[in-house]
Amino acid sequence: MQTTMHFESSSSKIFPLEKTMEVYMKISKGTGALLLLSVFSVSCSSFRTTERMAATTAAATPAEGMAQVDRTMANWPARPRLAVEEMTAKYGEPLEVTSEQITWHNKGPYTRIMVTKKEIPHDFPKPHMDFLEHTVNYNVPADKVDDLVAFDGSVTVNRTAGELSARCDLEGHNVLTLNLANDIIRGEKSYQQARTAFGNYVVEDVKGNHPGYVEKLQFEPHSFSKAAFADKPVIPGSPVRVPASDKSPQGGDAEIMAFVIAADDNEVLASSEAQKKKINAEVMSYAKMLHKEHGKNQGTIMKLGKDIKVVPADTTAVDQLRVKGAQELAKLIPLDGREFEKAYITAMIKNHNEVLAMIDNKLIPGAQDKALKTQLSKTRDHVAMHLEHAKKIEATL
Repeated sequence: MQTTMHFESSSSKIFPLEKTMEVYMKISKGTGALLLLSVFSVSCSSFRTTERMAATTAAATPAEGMAQVDRTMANWPARPRLAVEEMTAKYGEPLEVTSEQITWHNKGPYTRIMVTKKEIPHDFPKPHMDFLEHTVNYNVPADKVDDLVAFDGSVTVNRTAGELSARCDLEGHNVLTLNLANDIIRGEKSYQQARTAFGNYVVEDVKGNHPGYVEKLQFEPHSFSKAAFADKPVIPGSPVRVPASDKSPQGGDAEIMAFVIAADDNEVLASSEAQKKKINAEVMSYAKMLHKEHGKNQGTIMKLGKDIKVVPADTTAVDQLRVKGAQELAKLIPLDGREFEKAYITAMIKNHNEVLAMIDNKLIPGAQDKALKTQLSKTRDHVAMHLEHAKKIEATL
């Protein structure tokens, strides 16, 4: 288990490095030699820690925070430790510290800077270790991803989040990777030309010529709104997301259908979780029944949308219903056995009562299409039966 710490004051503001600079100036006189050795390193493999368990969150003064960073790094290899010192001296204290990685957010031109305890061997253009990653917002076209990977395995593309990352052991060579990746994307270099240029720039850097491609990004990172790529639904009749910034009137049949789909999703997720638990046969049977019936109802609503030529609209209000479902399900996850059975059935009674109220007071009165009204009535009947079934189970518990 990793431990995640966020260094914050009692007012939840991040302490800037400038106030406690003396804490960070620990780089020894021998660092220069390490840096000279490191200068041969270049941007590297696309390793990223994707799962982390946040065990504790602690408020700390900057001095206390950096003391904890030092304790965390006590058994780290020397090179990642050096990278942490360098990034701290330049960008201030990190926001996240775990046993395996240390992370800064929104510093300089970067969305994220990360140093990992783990060193990854990489031999392009010369053998070295990777442990330092820099990420920028960038909308990478799908047809350029293969070229970027062929250029250097250090390039990581997350099209959904709109992120382009480079990983190495020096910031300058991550900058070089990102600059050459930008050239490839813009069609100014092939990936083969970029590989050759990479080696040439490294040689110039070693000679002390300070090439601009190593010193600074030669492009402006994209905004998140431009970089992120939410993609498109492929399930027939699936809802479409309505951005929060969309000022067009909400409601109508499109939103009504999306509310039903979201409610069905909430029940499917809860019943799926119930089926993983050690529970009695009656509760298990109930969970399986809910899974099938709510899944079937969702499919019926999506098909109806195709038939009546109305695309369900995931508005902010619909998303809030999904969030509410997630909050309630999170309370059930830690439970098992008898304790889960009681909590799950109680939650199903509450949820189905709320869905009935939504159908009666909002959805049926607001629906315009006759076929949609008919389907909402059928949905209501099923929800009412689910509610009565849950009440009967509750009496046995």
